[in-house]
Amino acid sequence: MSQATQTEKSTISVDAEWNRLYLNGEHSPGDRDSLVVENPSTHEQIATVPKGTVEDVNDAYEIATTAQTEWAERSPGERAAIISRAVGVLRDNRESILELLAVESGTTKTKGVSEFESAAGITQEAASFPTRISGDHRASNIEDKENLVKREPVGVVGVISPWNFPLHLSIRAVAPALAAGNGVVLKPASDTPITGGLLIARVFEAAGLPDGLLNVVPGRGSEIGDRMAGHPAAGVIAFTGSTAVGRQVAKQAVDHLAYPAMELGGNGPHVVLDDADVEKAVDAGAFGTFLHQGQICISINRHLVHESLYDDYVETLTEKAASLPVGDPTTEETVIGPIINESQRDQMLGYVEETVDAGATLEVGGEAVSLDDIDGTTTQAGDLDTATTLGDANGSFVLPTVLSGATNEMAAACNEHFGPIAPVIPFADTDEAVELANDTDYGLAASVYGNDIGRAQRIANRIDAGMVHVNDQPVNDEPHVPFGGYKSSGIGRFNGEYVLDEFTQPKWISVQNEPREYPL
Repeated sequence: MSQATQTEKSTISVDAEWNRLYLNGEHSPGDRDSLVVENPSTHEQIATVPKGTVEDVNDAYEIATTAQTEWAERSPGERAAIISRAVGVLRDNRESILELLAVESGTTKTKGVSEFESAAGITQEAASFPTRISGDHRASNIEDKENLVKREPVGVVGVISPWNFPLHLSIRAVAPALAAGNGVVLKPASDTPITGGLLIARVFEAAGLPDGLLNVVPGRGSEIGDRMAGHPAAGVIAFTGSTAVGRQVAKQAVDHLAYPAMELGGNGPHVVLDDADVEKAVDAGAFGTFLHQGQICISINRHLVHESLYDDYVETLTEKAASLPVGDPTTEETVIGPIINESQRDQMLGYVEETVDAGATLEVGGEAVSLDDIDGTTTQAGDLDTATTLGDANGSFVLPTVLSGATNEMAAACNEHFGPIAPVIPFADTDEAVELANDTDYGLAASVYGNDIGRAQRIANRIDAGMVHVNDQPVNDEPHVPFGGYKSSGIGRFNGEYVLDEFTQPKWISVQNEPREYPL
């Protein structure tokens, strides 16, 4: 690929033609139905993209299988250089990518910058993988034998990614899989097929990735999901999404003996101990609850607060929630943007209504408004909230919601609500806090806040979650540390050398240096 061609293709625009599949290095419109991509703030159409078919999925896997053989034979330096160039393409197009995230997924500036940096960071980390993949030498019980263990690519990795962090949660599987010498077939979420898929294809194309190694097939999970997960050419299926769907994807993967790398749902507790600074604990709790409208698998789902601090915490969190700016995510100061679609909105408001019916008190929020209600600008949530129209859903913007007097059994606490909702639950002592934190099928992320760091860390050790953060909140992700959960929150780990364990497989080669005597 010439330098001129690379420069031309590295320009990414919101208004680009996105109605293309990406197969074998070609953007092909094909003859198929399209998905309409809407701006969740306004519900205006921003693009159409192809609705992939089962035949498209089959073609994508076949193409990736063919291309992968030569790719795996490339030197580590060649593979690393292409992944590094992808980081440059991302950074060259930062502002356009942030705009795309805003209009396609309702991403505010704060969340968008975080997502962009996470995606660039994991891609940069992946550029080091080709030279970090290493084997082993093991002694043998047999005289004059050497045991060598090497790691090889699994072949083709199928990636099924979600809509909430579409760029990051796609690229965190795509970049490491390619770096390890695999081919990739990517199916982005139907709500975010551009930032979760077609954009990534353009990034790696501009970086000089050989044709056929990355293939993107947008489409509805109900129509092509089974074939994506159940295709016999896949060595690994990397899925991020709900636990219910993840169970089905995992079953389809293991039916053909593919490894299911699963990052699934969560129900994160934020444990506030009796010696915590309430203001600081609330600052952390608000960020971990309200960032991206709570549409994050590792967000805080329950605030567990010691009874001695409970009233002060509820009052402070309520004031914080009411002060948050709600509005168009393309506006710089907006904190609370839209919910991705009406189905998600209705489900979370239903949980709030059920929780109030069960005896909790609605302190603030509990309703949805539209851009018309806020005149298309950013307005503090407290200026919009009436606290009398519980469950009202006339718009896409669910106001930051605080529920006091909640219990672990109430709907907004026991379910992954995936919204800007904070059920606050009191506890009497440390043992009860740990019991409440662990009283869930999930075990993804959690946080513990207290002045005595040693004590807080001991409590963190008792919480059944794959990631626990002391004196912070659970929305943390770094490219070099393991990301994943316990129990129903997933299988395996992403990031760093941990994801290399998922995307490569060990191979034992023994060498008998001198003739061996056999007993037969």
